[in-house]
Amino acid sequence: MISAVNISLSFGGRDIFNEVSFRIGTHDRIGLVGSNGAGKTTLLRLLVGEVSPAKGEIAKAKFVTAGYLPQEGMHATGRTLYKEVETVFGDVLDVQARLEEIHQSMSEVSHETEEFKELLELYGELQHKLEDSDVFRMKTNIEKVLVGLGFSENDFDRETNEFSGGWQMRIALAKLLLLQPSLLLLDEPTNHLDLDSLQWLEEYLNSYEGAVMIVSHDRRFLDNMTSKTYEVSLGKLTEYAGNYSFFVDAKAERKEQQLAAFKNQQQQIKQTEQFIERFRYKATKARQVQSRVKMLEKLELIELEDDESGIHFSFPPAPHGGRVPMELRSIHKSYGDIAVFEGVDFDIDQGDRIAFVGVNGAGKSTMAKILAGAEPFDAGERMLGHNTIVSYFAQHQAEELNPKNDVLQTVDEVATGEIRKQLRNLLGCFLFRGDDVFKKVAVLSGGEKSRLALAKMLLQPCNFIIMDEPTNHLDMRSKAILQNALAEFEGSYVIVSHDRDFLDPIVNKVVEFKKARVPTRSGPDGGAGIKTYLGNLSDYLYAKQKELAASGQAEDLRKEETRAAKDKERKRFEAEVRQRRYQRTRPVQQKIEALEKLIAEKEQLKTEMEQLMGEPEFYKDGEHVKAVTTQFRSIDKEIADTYFKWNELTRELEKLSSEFDKELGNEKAHT
Repeated sequence: MISAVNISLSFGGRDIFNEVSFRIGTHDRIGLVGSNGAGKTTLLRLLVGEVSPAKGEIAKAKFVTAGYLPQEGMHATGRTLYKEVETVFGDVLDVQARLEEIHQSMSEVSHETEEFKELLELYGELQHKLEDSDVFRMKTNIEKVLVGLGFSENDFDRETNEFSGGWQMRIALAKLLLLQPSLLLLDEPTNHLDLDSLQWLEEYLNSYEGAVMIVSHDRRFLDNMTSKTYEVSLGKLTEYAGNYSFFVDAKAERKEQQLAAFKNQQQQIKQTEQFIERFRYKATKARQVQSRVKMLEKLELIELEDDESGIHFSFPPAPHGGRVPMELRSIHKSYGDIAVFEGVDFDIDQGDRIAFVGVNGAGKSTMAKILAGAEPFDAGERMLGHNTIVSYFAQHQAEELNPKNDVLQTVDEVATGEIRKQLRNLLGCFLFRGDDVFKKVAVLSGGEKSRLALAKMLLQPCNFIIMDEPTNHLDMRSKAILQNALAEFEGSYVIVSHDRDFLDPIVNKVVEFKKARVPTRSGPDGGAGIKTYLGNLSDYLYAKQKELAASGQAEDLRKEETRAAKDKERKRFEAEVRQRRYQRTRPVQQKIEALEKLIAEKEQLKTEMEQLMGEPEFYKDGEHVKAVTTQFRSIDKEIADTYFKWNELTRELEKLSSEFDKELGNEKAHT
């Protein structure tokens, strides 16, 4: 479907890609992995055409479309949420508007006139086009995707500029999913999704008919979604035939082989250099010495990737505190008329390792701020336990960094004791390597500032940690380092996160937040409810399944099973149609490809003859001129004839594709 052929690209003298080639198939599910700065986002931008390779090419079939969701920079404005998402159906809306215009014109002219007949014919054509576009399911599809991504029906008429950055990302994702490109390119799509929306996205993508390429630092998401992994490293791209866990195991094995090959090569180089040094000035060995010198010059050196598996970070020792680090009693909190909490009680016990989960807007971050003392509340009591020292990380803390300091100065200001000797190692854990530590805060990106704020927080002794989405800007290795440090931490902590793989090994309680059904303070449903589950995230998800089974929703489950059965039957039918489509269109496609190859050969020959005919010496031999020009005209005619055949076959292919698209459309209308 899409092929990259020997693409090369450099930035600032550094090779991002060096003659990289790969292919993306029609239904591929690919995880794109690599350390920060390796070129993952650049590769996505190459595929969508935002960046062009310095060498090589990105080739794709004529019918292929690519849709790209970047990490940041998306901001919709000027429309309501529903109207903004509806813009992806612009062609359909244009047809609807045209139909209304024609209908109005038909009402203004006599039915006996020629003009009315022409308008009627045009109206019929447009109506048929509208039916083919599945317009009758448009509203249902829009609502399904918006609700799945966490928007409520009350949000549909809100102006898009009212939504924060995370919700802006969801708007862009909703538009992309509804657009249904042949290839979905998703750069960190899970960063701003809650657990429910994340699970919905997984289900949606599992049934997506096109190809999907995902950049994500959420290991569980990659494992669930991908069946192939592309690793970008040192200017190369390596393909692994499995998901992320498969890649980790396969890479470890490959790394051992690479290390052995590196050691063998270094031993060979050492022996060769010793031979050269020993016999450099011996005339009888001059030829052999020169041969070995040339061999070393031509030797392609094996490069080893940076080995950061040994990097380790530990929190400063936690000061001894009381049995209950913090208590909340009858907490009330509202924003205007919207009640977030009404009379909530919540205790943190010594040794608690708590994950806050729930849909966005249910109050997780607000509760974290209240616990940290960073958010005032309307009523109630927040009681610190004996010698409780709180350390708090939130995304906005990056804005509080001193822009005049460099990275190293920022952490050195708060570091004390022996840890000061390890600041460079600590910064390396959070992706500040080499001269990066001397960058001024003012020039750092949003993600870099967030990582620096996290590193700064971790250097301060405490016994109660509160973190709000700490992993959003960390790569896999950095997350593993933070995860290990938290596992060894002697105090208590609360983490707001949706990263299942990160949370599972390090939490012993899960607190679920549920959004209020009635957004006012009047009544028992006026504020968010919280419920505590013992165990890790897997235990919580299992408990939720049991609750669902026991809550009288068996009928809903049966309906869901019926829908699943229908979906399965639909997918079977669609697979059969795709198979018949392939059998019918493949011979035509092969003929088209053969003609395209022939055209390329003829065009190349024509170009060579044009160059020949452009040389002054060419016209000195009249007979030769006559023969060549005759041949030139013949080739020119052959190219024109071939293009005509190619055009006819292309039309035939489009007609066949249209017939099968219509068959699939009719089936969808019945289901």
